[in-house]
Formats: sequence, structure tokens, C-alpha cells
Amino acid sequence: MRVLICGGGVIGAATAYFLAKRGVDVTVVERTGIACAASGKSGGFLGLDWCDGGPLEGLARRSYALHAALAGELDADYGYRAMTTYSGFAAANRKSSINNDFGVGWISDELALASQLGTVETTAQVEPGAFTRALVTAAERRAAGVIQGTVADLARSDDGGTVTGATVTEGDSSRLIEADAVVLAMGPWSILATKWVPLPAVFGLKGHSLVFDTPEGLPPDALFIEYREASGATASPEVFPRSNGTTYVCGVSAHDSPLPVDPADVTPDPGSIERLEAICAALSPALDPTRIIARQSCFRPVTQDGLPLIGAIPGVGNAYVATGHSVWGILNAPATGEAMAELIVDGAATTVDLSAFDPGRSPPFDASRLQTGTL
Repeated sequence: MRVLICGGGVIGAATAYFLAKRGVDVTVVERTGIACAASGKSGGFLGLDWCDGGPLEGLARRSYALHAALAGELDADYGYRAMTTYSGFAAANRKSSINNDFGVGWISDELALASQLGTVETTAQVEPGAFTRALVTAAERRAAGVIQGTVADLARSDDGGTVTGATVTEGDSSRLIEADAVVLAMGPWSILATKWVPLPAVFGLKGHSLVFDTPEGLPPDALFIEYREASGATASPEVFPRSNGTTYVCGVSAHDSPLPVDPADVTPDPGSIERLEAICAALSPALDPTRIIARQSCFRPVTQDGLPLIGAIPGVGNAYVATGHSVWGILNAPATGEAMAELIVDGAATTVDLSAFDPGRSPPFDASRLQTGTL
């Protein structure tokens, strides 16, 4: 069986890995580079029970368990470790009157911790880019292939009812890659596939982040903060020290930023980065602006109802989609990949109930609305 996966982010990588484990002939097509977008620029936070009470609960819990298993299975160091997680609040130029009773010694006097949100049993982290690359490398060890190219179109059977492969552009040349199944896992760029198959809209929500060099090695304390800026605006920064001596901070979104057609053209907004730098300086002396090693942004894939699209595309044989995971893409990638492998090979997913993520639950997006240059 030959499966072509369109997209080299964490969802495509996990799907490739679990298919390769089943002995499937897998090829991943990636336009820019493995983990070049949100999969390489997100926080990598994992929560066992953070999706409880909603449709994502089963997917998230299964995926959290798979993350622990994969840490010993992938034979790669990508910073998987348990964390203790706290909530807190702070305001610019105002010291907190609340004592820090949680033993977190690296935060500033402006920051007050309010509660413990997770323990080492319920929260963890990975370095997401390294994790994604580890999945692809493990798939390659099982004979999966990776092509740097752009999917230009899907090939159809003579009656048009079944996908038989894809036309892939590599540099100045194009070729048809035949496949028994095609998986669309292009994050927010999956909206481009609405020109080929009936898919609901997938949008890109831009977020900004900073990575600091913190060689003293901050302890594994994840922070979710509510912060009031001097202007009166509020932000919700998230702080994740990593095992490699860096610390990742995100928390400023840009809701009106258009999605460029090429992931390589995604750049941070200077004003958003400036805001985030000022916030970081108030949260901890360790987050010194002179120690910033990356100022970056990415677009998270979101759907209209906030749930991912995972499953067979209605009305088109051998076509599948896995995208729209929003902020939980890194967490939910393993269970998504496992379920997609079951669906493609066995005809049904058994480890996770995918009914809430049915791609046919919403009307297809009108591809004529797509603009040239941005999405």
C-alpha cells in the first residue's frame, strides 16, 4: 500500500511514523522543510487532562500516553520531560503583595503565582521541532521517503471519484506520484486543498514567541500568566523552560494577519515582538532581552468550530485530512497519527473515536474566495 502525505509538520510526521510502523510505503511531501511552521515554533506543552469534558478528551488522553511511550521508542533526544505547571498574574510596574509559596525562585517580584495547574504526572513538554524531526527520522528508518516539493494538484480516477495520487512540483519540474491514499496535513495551508476536494475552511491564527538562552538551566516549571500592561491591555504569556538550556515564551496573537501562501514568508510583527519582550522582562530576570536567540511567529490551524478535521474526505475515495488542531497540535499529534494509520490500513480507527472530527460536519469552503499571495 502506498500513502502520500502532504505536509511535513507534526501531524504529517506522526501519521507517517504510525503508517510506516504498519509496513506501509509512505512518502511525505513538504514544501519548505520539516517542522518549518507551527510545528517548529510552538511551545511543546503537553497536558493529560487539559481537554477533559469536551470532544478532545479521548484524543488528548491517548496522545499524552503515546508521548510517554514514544520518548523511549523513537531513540532520539527531543527534550521530553515532566513539568510542574502554575497559573499566575502580574501587572506592569507593580510589585506583587502575594508571597510565592510554590518554591519557584526564578520569577520576578511583579509575578504572583495563584495555583498549581498540573503536576509531573499530568503535564510535560517536548521541543516540538526536534520531536517532529524525530518522528520523520524514525519513519525513514522504516523506509519512508521525504520529498521537498509542492503539491500542485490531486490526481483522480477516470470517473473523478477517487484520488490516485498527486502532482508534485520540485524546482522547475513536475511529476505524478501515484498513491493508494493521500493525506492532507498542511496545517492552515490545507485551505489550498479546497481547490481539489470538498473541505471546510481552515484558517491561520498568528502567534508570536521568543526563545531565550538560559544556560543556568531553569527548573521544569511551566507558567500560564495573566498580565496587565502599562497601557491597560492584557496578555496571557506562557513560559516554558526547556531541558536544552533555553526558555520559550509566547502570548501575543495577531488576529488580522493574512496567511502567506508560502510558509517561508511568515515573519513576526515588530510591534508584537516588542510587546512580548517588555512582558518577559517583567516576569523574570532570566528573560533578559539581551539573551533572546529567536524572535519568531507562526500560524496555528483553526477551524470554525475549534475542532480538528480528522478522517476521510466525504465524496472522494482514498482522500483523507488531518489538520486544524489549533494550540493542541503537538499534544494530539501522536493519537492523530495512530488513528489515521488505523483508518487508512484497517478501514476504521479503534483507539480513538473520531466522529467529532468528521470532515463532513461543516459545509465545504468556497475555493473561489482564495486570494493570490495571501489566504
